[in-house]
Amino acid sequence: MIEERAAELGIEIPKAPTPGGSYVPANRTGRYIFTAGMTSSQKGQQPYVGAVGREVTVEEAQEAARLCALNCLAAVKAEIGSLDRIARIVKVNGYVHSAPGFDRQHVVMNGASDLLEQLFGERGRHARTSVGVNELPNGIPVEVEMIVEVEE
Repeated sequence: MIEERAAELGIEIPKAPTPGGSYVPANRTGRYIFTAGMTSSQKGQQPYVGAVGREVTVEEAQEAARLCALNCLAAVKAEIGSLDRIARIVKVNGYVHSAPGFDRQHVVMNGASDLLEQLFGERGRHARTSVGVNELPNGIPVEVEMIVEVEE
């Protein structure tokens, strides 16, 4: 039903991203899945590059965070087969490549959080950390990781 809900909203769940290094996209322990940090990559391309508050606007960064969250969900789906098995989104961590003086990381991360609540309703409400960082790999503006609880 989650993917049907996504389709109704015009949202496409992508294929799980290929790791860019020596790690796995998602790791399960018991009822919890931890995703690796995901970028806003779409079909192998980075739509946004640069620091938020300098080369990237807040609105573009929110869209990047949304795309990162979709890539996290894709990694979870690859691990468990169906997003309908997600009992709840537990925690989201967001890292925002921030220009000096930029302090709206929490606003950027609303792009990911709002998407998760749209898709999962109350099950999508989560704890969250939004951190400003000096750099991210390959100049990306946002990286997101999450912890989800799955039904047995």
